[in-house]
Amino acid sequence: MTKTLENIELVSVPEIALATDEDIIAYLRYSHKIAEYAVLAERNAFILNICQQFGLTVTDEELQTAGDAFRLEHKLLGVSETLAWLQQQRITVDDWSKGTRLELLTKKLKEYLFGDAVDGHYLSNRNDYQRVALSQILVSDLTEAKKIIYAIKESNESFCALALEYSKGKQSKQNGGFVGIRFLSELIPEIVQAISQAKEGEVIGPINTKLGYHILRIEKWFPVEFSESREQVLESLYQNWLQANTISASK
Repeated sequence: MTKTLENIELVSVPEIALATDEDIIAYLRYSHKIAEYAVLAERNAFILNICQQFGLTVTDEELQTAGDAFRLEHKLLGVSETLAWLQQQRITVDDWSKGTRLELLTKKLKEYLFGDAVDGHYLSNRNDYQRVALSQILVSDLTEAKKIIYAIKESNESFCALALEYSKGKQSKQNGGFVGIRFLSELIPEIVQAISQAKEGEVIGPINTKLGYHILRIEKWFPVEFSESREQVLESLYQNWLQANTISASK
């Protein structure tokens, strides 16, 4: 007999039980995501080991200050709100404390390794830390890219509307082409080369990269200011070091 909606509604459906840690690990394994998270766990262990070798520690006062700042930022102003958040995240206070400690140690490690080198690196690579607001339409076909360029430049069609209709990039499609404010050092080299001399409002492309064909519009250039770029410079140096050392450690 064919099942009807009424028949299905009469069936007693069991409640979904909360997944245990073992269930979550099993899910990561059979969904082929275990390697991705294993790499992150190994990286964290590496960071903790390096910090121990360098004698970097976090005091109880630093942990308390960081925890207070986190609660304030996330509006966890009372004990009940904090406990509810912990339950929602399925973690304990100890888990949260360990995560906060790792974040603080990571910040200290960055400064320990590269704090004194940031100024010199920035002065030598100043242009890499110029910021630009970009809009983009990304397509996979050159003929389609040329048609879009023609529609923008010759027919004055809306960049935003064309991005919503044609762009294959998730972020650009959702935001009408706008992909945000980026440091040049974050962009693909082919794109950096193409836009380095472009003016605000200029449409450039198509630019061929491994991702496809990019049609770009320069929304705004921002002046280079070290006070705003220091963290980006520090993060870039740290990530390059971390990648080089974790790759060599895995061989």
